[in-house]
Amino acid sequence: MTNTPLSQSRNWFITFIILLALGGFLRLLDITDPPLDFHPSRQLRNSLVARDIYYSILPSATTEQRDLTASFARSVGKYEPPVIESIVAYTYLLTGENIAVARVWETFFWLAAGVALFDLMRRATSPWAALIALAFYLVLPFSVQASRSFQPDPLMTSAFVIGVYFLYRWSEEQIWKWAILAGVFLGLATFVKIVIAFFVGSAAIALVLFTLGRSFWKSKQVWAMAAIMVIPALAFYVFLNQSRSTEYFFSWTVALIKLVTSTDFYTKWLAFLGTIFGQTIIFLSIAGALIAKPRMRWLLISLWIGYLLYGLTLPFQMYTHSYYHIQLIPILALGLAVVLNPLVESVSALGGVGRVGFITLVVAVVGYQAYVARSVLVAEDFHHEPAFWSSVAEVTPSNRNIMALTHDYGYRLMLYGWRKVSLWPLTTGLSEARNPNKNDAEQFAELTEGMDYFLVTAFGQLEKQPDLKKILDAYPIAAKGDGYVLYDLR
Repeated sequence: MTNTPLSQSRNWFITFIILLALGGFLRLLDITDPPLDFHPSRQLRNSLVARDIYYSILPSATTEQRDLTASFARSVGKYEPPVIESIVAYTYLLTGENIAVARVWETFFWLAAGVALFDLMRRATSPWAALIALAFYLVLPFSVQASRSFQPDPLMTSAFVIGVYFLYRWSEEQIWKWAILAGVFLGLATFVKIVIAFFVGSAAIALVLFTLGRSFWKSKQVWAMAAIMVIPALAFYVFLNQSRSTEYFFSWTVALIKLVTSTDFYTKWLAFLGTIFGQTIIFLSIAGALIAKPRMRWLLISLWIGYLLYGLTLPFQMYTHSYYHIQLIPILALGLAVVLNPLVESVSALGGVGRVGFITLVVAVVGYQAYVARSVLVAEDFHHEPAFWSSVAEVTPSNRNIMALTHDYGYRLMLYGWRKVSLWPLTTGLSEARNPNKNDAEQFAELTEGMDYFLVTAFGQLEKQPDLKKILDAYPIAAKGDGYVLYDLR
């Protein structure tokens, strides 16, 4: 493509800027809508942690407010260091408490990683193949939703992509600058959320072995990279937060590892990926990994191995939690760039009509995906939610003990109503996987001991627990409104 109009740097650079602008525009649509559009419990959890940090540094906050926000933050658990929450909380000092702040930061990180991803792809393919793959990274509806959500995963993935880019540059040149930058960003990714360690470790091992072979242990750069990557995460997850890390490992890995022994698990996993990305895209990207140039092939195959190990370690999330697959977006884009490259090279040799037709098709596909991404974001409006949960809080006495069958572990009530309740167990796929024969209604007296009221807002959950519904019907109703019922247990 060296002598074709398509390959002229000015043309692809303009397209690159347009794609980044489009990606940013999509992620900033409906920016002030409450964080209930995508895995709300996870976004609400981060919002509560950010609020705690914000009130702890807000000069005008009262002692009562600080104590209450700290209580909320403790109740949501601490599995990762509050990196993105701290960034957002300190920005609140300038803007006030607003979810738009989190979305702006997450979008910025994702676009910055997109720049690194494009240059990485451009080192193994033509700029135009890289641009088409970058469009997948930026406008895929799942990518738009997940990458702007207020949780650690977008920052983790962005730091990972930038770190892999510097690792690749180090593999090409073996200079200290790239080694340090690779260690810093891959270490940051692992520190933000430890689950990325499967990908970081696989990529680092593969490129170090590809570059230096068995003599890698003689390289000071390799040891420096390893230390920077490992020490921060090791310090937090193993030494400073050992009990939580152990609890997470036993709850989500050991307790559910039996799932990997069933062929049904792998069927569900692949089917779930198909709903997010499309199975054709997945297999094309894997094909790209197999035909890539040696350095890129080692990198891509190692990343897929890391993904497989990751999935076997957290089996339940592989077919229930879409955001646990956010790391696949840049990996799929890398493979797509490789597999699309021969096609783009062929198009460059075509006459005007063929070339224009191909470009028109690509623009149409990207435009359609962008329209779908936009439609998903504006399809639902959650601006009414804060007022609703505030009204629910008004009818739940703050000086009484409340048991609740409610949304998102009570996070909505905490964030918008400033009210904390005890939680009645939900009936979910996870609870059924762990305790398939358990009936919580049989322990109603024990679970509600000391409780004054029982709040119900999750009526779908109540229908799934008919025995509980029968018990509650025997109690008088203290308050009732559109979307909630408060039973008096006294």
